[in-house]
Amino acid sequence: MRIKNYDMLTNHGNLEGRKILADIMEAGLSAADPYANTLALVRREGAKLIFEGLEFEPKGDPRSGPAIYNLDEIDRVFVFGVGKGIQRITKALEDVLGDYLTDGHVVAKHGDDVIMERMGVTLAGHPVPDIHCVVGNQKILDIITEAKLTENDLVITAIGNGVSALMTLPWVGIPIEDVTEATRLMQIEYGVNTGELNQIRVSVDQLKGGRISRLIHPAKMVHIVGVAPTPMGFIATSNISEFEALVKRNGWLHTLCVTTTYTAALKVIEKYDTAGKMPKTIVDFLTNYDSSQDAVRWDEFDTFDYRVFGVMPKSRTSLAIGMQRAEALGYTPHFVATVVTDAAPAGAYMSRIARAIEQGLSSFKAPCALFTDGELIVACGENPGIGGTNQEYCLAASRAIAGSKRIVVAGSDTDGTDGPGGEFHPDATALGITCLTGGIVDGYTSAELDAKGVDVHKALLNHATSEPLWIVGSGIAAVQNISVGDYACTIVMDHDG
Repeated sequence: MRIKNYDMLTNHGNLEGRKILADIMEAGLSAADPYANTLALVRREGAKLIFEGLEFEPKGDPRSGPAIYNLDEIDRVFVFGVGKGIQRITKALEDVLGDYLTDGHVVAKHGDDVIMERMGVTLAGHPVPDIHCVVGNQKILDIITEAKLTENDLVITAIGNGVSALMTLPWVGIPIEDVTEATRLMQIEYGVNTGELNQIRVSVDQLKGGRISRLIHPAKMVHIVGVAPTPMGFIATSNISEFEALVKRNGWLHTLCVTTTYTAALKVIEKYDTAGKMPKTIVDFLTNYDSSQDAVRWDEFDTFDYRVFGVMPKSRTSLAIGMQRAEALGYTPHFVATVVTDAAPAGAYMSRIARAIEQGLSSFKAPCALFTDGELIVACGENPGIGGTNQEYCLAASRAIAGSKRIVVAGSDTDGTDGPGGEFHPDATALGITCLTGGIVDGYTSAELDAKGVDVHKALLNHATSEPLWIVGSGIAAVQNISVGDYACTIVMDHDG
């Protein structure tokens, strides 16, 4: 099971509702394991390595169809992976390739179990990059450089959520400490979204923005991304294809070409008025940008010998499997929205929708399950307590559903970590738990928090949500894996739980 503390979450409060929702959350979190999906995408038949499956291709891919490589005619095969839980993809590749694998390296998040047997692994910092990111990515760069790759070599890359922090190798002259501070400043203190932050991060990095593919060229490349081949927020009626949205308009899948620019990076700094706080090396680098170091654009990328596959198609995601499980349990599933907004207001708002259903004031009828995905945001300012976006979502919801005997709310990050973490309670530390991935709350949680003397308003203000949720048995601890974004579900029962 992905959820480590299942019994803690289901032995109090709305017992029936908690067990149902914990079941739904477990189903979705377990679905966020890409190992089996990778094996469905790639197989080996003798010396033939085959990547095949329309569900793994972005629609409109001009190179659509099976990608077949005769390994007896390939000189060397390399695998590189960067991202949260990314070893679940690279391990599948390692298992398929066997002795055909020449070398490779993986950069994953601190706390991930090391499962690779034929390749090195560096565990590094996320969401704020650290020196281990530099060490791990330098190893990738060294392998590529020393290999002197040719068109007879094959390089397979695997990246996923978290790559923007974990793939950090700043240009010479920019200390890692300055990139760390820039990330902390913009993402944690100011709550800048990933798209805007990446304008800065891509511009100051040696590997991001498709530069790693420029280094791999002229070798053959297969780029596996640990997300759906259909980009988040893609509208089927759009006049662009999935391929164009995923590849040609990309801003964060760093093995592909990007649309990010240094001029946009400077505008982000100006927008948030952070030039005075931003490390000087970064401001100077962007102000005196050397175009010869620019990221890879589509015209260049299209000359490479590449294929792109998304290994987490929507039919296999947490959302899809969670909705199937809810329906099997007798709860009509409804997808409400892809949520990219402040966490606490989002939790309160979803709770108000549930209240309307509970009172018979909505077109949705109980028993039902309301689902959202996306990327919740928290701007910590000068109060960066130990917590996370989904934990804030749930703690805010606990107040909004106080007294209800029919509503249960849950939210989690699918990677098993909802923030940087830290030692938030000695009992959790004793169990080896220093990072929660979300929470489950019901109508009894507010009273439980009051009984423990928790000031919920203060906890939300200080973004210190892990301890309050933990002491009332409502914080989810989970095994780390790949991230496919946030995954939240609210159930409304048709009877008191």
